Amino acid sequence: MDIGITRVSSKGQIVIPTSMRDNLSEGEELLIIREGGRYIIKTLDNLKPTLKDDILFAEKTEEALSEYQRGSFKRKEKDAFLDELASW
Repeated sequence: MDIGITRVSSKGQIVIPTSMRDNLSEGEELLIIREGGRYIIKTLDNLKPTLKDDILFAEKTEEALSEYQRGSFKRKEKDAFLDELASW
């Protein structure tokens, strides 16, 4: 098990220690799960495709809810909505 210490920047960014990012490529997507005071980071490529799709769908749903709550939600025609879903 590797252990490292890092800081959160004012922009919410963290640096993964070099020894822990050897197998990561630039731009690789990471899943971060917070459970109580513990954070788990996994690469999305290592997840089953259906789980990855479920996570991305949940993320888009949360984003749409936030837009609705801010009053910036935009109603779309059915075809435009389905086209956007297909582009995920």
